[in-house]
Amino acid sequence: MEVRKREVLVSSSLLLLLVAAGVTALFAQQNGGAAIMGFSPKAAAAEANVETKFKTMISPEKAREFHRIFTAEPHPAGTARNNELAQYIAHTWKKQGLDVAVHRYDVLNSSPRELALEMVSPIQYKAGLREAAYAEDPDTSNPRVSPGYSGMSTSGEVTAQIVYAHSGNPEDYAVLKKAGISVRGRVVLVRYSNPYSYRGFKALTAEREGAVAILIYSDPAEDGFRKGKVFPDGPWGPETHIQRGAITYDFIVPGDPLTPGWASVPGAKQIRPEEAQSLPKIMAMPLSWHDAQPLLENMGGPKAPKSWGGGLPITYRLGGEGRVHVKIDMDTSVKPNYVVEGRIRGSELPDEWVVLGNHRDAWEFGGVDPSSGTASMMEMTRAFGDLLRQGVRPRRTLIFCSWDGEEVGLTGSTEWGEDFAEQLRKKLVAYLNVDSSTSGPDFDASAVGSLSPMLVETSKTLTDPSGKSLYEAWRASTERSRREAKGKQPVADATLVDTRIGSGSDHTVFLNYLGRPTMLLSFTGPYGVYHSMYDNFYWMNHVGDPGYRYHALMSQLWGVVAMRLANSELQPFDFAVYGSTIRDWLKEIEAKKGARGNVDVRGALARAAAFQAAGRDLDAATKAALARGADPKVFDRVNGQMMEVEANWLNPAGIPGRPWFKHILYAARYTYAHLELPGITEAVEKGDWKTAQEQVRVLEAALDKNTALLKQARAELEKTAGAAETK
Repeated sequence: MEVRKREVLVSSSLLLLLVAAGVTALFAQQNGGAAIMGFSPKAAAAEANVETKFKTMISPEKAREFHRIFTAEPHPAGTARNNELAQYIAHTWKKQGLDVAVHRYDVLNSSPRELALEMVSPIQYKAGLREAAYAEDPDTSNPRVSPGYSGMSTSGEVTAQIVYAHSGNPEDYAVLKKAGISVRGRVVLVRYSNPYSYRGFKALTAEREGAVAILIYSDPAEDGFRKGKVFPDGPWGPETHIQRGAITYDFIVPGDPLTPGWASVPGAKQIRPEEAQSLPKIMAMPLSWHDAQPLLENMGGPKAPKSWGGGLPITYRLGGEGRVHVKIDMDTSVKPNYVVEGRIRGSELPDEWVVLGNHRDAWEFGGVDPSSGTASMMEMTRAFGDLLRQGVRPRRTLIFCSWDGEEVGLTGSTEWGEDFAEQLRKKLVAYLNVDSSTSGPDFDASAVGSLSPMLVETSKTLTDPSGKSLYEAWRASTERSRREAKGKQPVADATLVDTRIGSGSDHTVFLNYLGRPTMLLSFTGPYGVYHSMYDNFYWMNHVGDPGYRYHALMSQLWGVVAMRLANSELQPFDFAVYGSTIRDWLKEIEAKKGARGNVDVRGALARAAAFQAAGRDLDAATKAALARGADPKVFDRVNGQMMEVEANWLNPAGIPGRPWFKHILYAARYTYAHLELPGITEAVEKGDWKTAQEQVRVLEAALDKNTALLKQARAELEKTAGAAETK
């Protein structure tokens, strides 16, 4: 009897797959290849017409006009100019026809009052801490540009020996210790990149090692003349460029440090700064290589390892003999941040939301980061407003957000997410993040596994400025970059989208805290002026995107993806892909040092395979149901079940040691790098086998729950098939 039951189920699955494949092929033939995930043939044809109309409305020239407005002046978080831009966005969105709200959050902010750095022995050298102006670019002479500073640095003054600690990662300090050099009570000089790690992690590591201050400089090997032409003639950083940035420990708790886990609305409870886990306790300052070179040349000590050398024509040494004087006086105080929200209310399902976000605050002009994304967003909303005036409204609600304080600690998005957490957990279909729209022509995308196939499908409907489809251009650039990286596999559609998502932008609260499907979109290229004053309007017009064609393409892509999520009859989620990625990650756990014999993931692997199979079956049932039509109420129930899946990956207790981060599949390392299956992975890497096995059981329970949910959704759809046959 059990065997017979299994045979019937297998036959049913095969029949559904064959029917779905036939329907898809017929639909593609009838509609010139315009089949769209989540849409019936009739709805897809209507969607394709609206998308075509929307895409023709996007103007590169208007994107450039918006970009100039946002790059006209420096506008860090908490400044009058950034607040003026919030009002400008609110006013513009109202004119475009959106329903607008401005949310105020009172958060800890950080800006410099006085900065000084000088070498006092063996030479006298006073660092300029400023970037040089260029006649070709009048913006570089703007007196409102700040000196280089590190957000959330502590204030203080010290004179101490200086030590070179390479990239400032734990393994670098181990090298120093082997050489007999301690950094306790000393100033450490480290460099950005090589390998990449978030500056906040560098600061935390230096703090733990007992250093009294950290100086972080940009070496030309990473982003300067060793890479190619520098500003104003090329994309790379010139001699005095300074990479500003915050050192907030938002990999532990993002958002306002004084309101961890709740929104910093006016009057909210605040903890004391000394209680805040995300506040650094070390002085920090960024440097250009122009200011770092005299320090490196005169700090003395033994030669640094060859791998620690950079692009400067000097002998890199470990230091310990030279002395520097550091003075940092920061204004760290509570200031208002403003999140601007614009809505287009859904015509049929207003309580289901698709949220699109970009942060507004910049370290200076923010030509790429974030003003390119802001310009693309404003041009996108202009087109949506034109559609509204023509009577075209999405089925679900679209919400556009201009975040504040991202550069300080992912602040505005985190506070808004915590403020509306209860609603977002129930109503948010997906969050689509664009931080920097473009620094070049190469498309780059990250998404949770369930969203990756629909993004690949959508890319085939857009035209790249090269004349190819976006899909073709994306595939070609991905193949090129993977050829350059040894050991990479050939590119398949299933691997185009990066399903390994770290932190460092406004998606963090939606994915890691709220458990909502997330996508990140950008175009990239050589970009050596990050967080400097040279990241500006001139750079974009002469290097990054002359003609603003990629700004316009981002407006089109971002809007079309949002429309497909807002208008679909059944959500275009592919859970089979999700299951496949989870299986891959579990196999990586098995391969980690010491894991075999100490942690058992066989049960989790079997459950991930079952979840993957249930995803395939649901996909087939979805295609068949869309082809024959079904009661919209059934579709609504199934959509609700599919929306529950991502939420079920949340562990209310959070991952061990970082309870704010609740997603059991996704988190970020302290470096901001991606971290899959974080609870299991971190425990395995620590050799904490008891915790590792407990976290495996948490994953198994979530997989069981979600597999049952997918089977339930499939059964709902198959009921409609039976009802149709009865009629």
